[in-house]
Amino acid sequence: MDVILMENIENLGSVGDKVTVKAGFARNYLVPQGKAKMATAENLAEFEARRAELEKAAAEALAEAQARKVAIEALDVIEITARVGSEGKLFGSIGVADISDAIGALGETVEKSEIRMPEGPIRETGEQVVDIHLYTDVDTQVTVNVVGEE
Repeated sequence: MDVILMENIENLGSVGDKVTVKAGFARNYLVPQGKAKMATAENLAEFEARRAELEKAAAEALAEAQARKVAIEALDVIEITARVGSEGKLFGSIGVADISDAIGALGETVEKSEIRMPEGPIRETGEQVVDIHLYTDVDTQVTVNVVGEE
């Protein structure tokens, strides 16, 4: 099924691209969320009329993400205090919500969905590097220092 992308979508394409996707992906995700429209002749004409507006919105979103990246990189080390046992293992874990809250306490906003932790939550004290995906092709890293308290 051919669709026209209305915004940049990672691993699929950018604004205005005509891509072929599976029918279920288009019907259940892309079209209802407004991320794409079916590639009909009238939708193509409508898109061409709105192309400049959509590309401007995408450029603004990219500029905002890059500004957020600079602000997040300016943060030093994010320190989180958690209860630990005698061997340095945490009671529980530090997940994306905890990291998002800690960054928010420092004055920056990061959504939980933007934090990438491929190895899972942090379960030990010490410094860990956490990836943050702000926008398509705009990624950064922060250092999280987990400090234990008995």
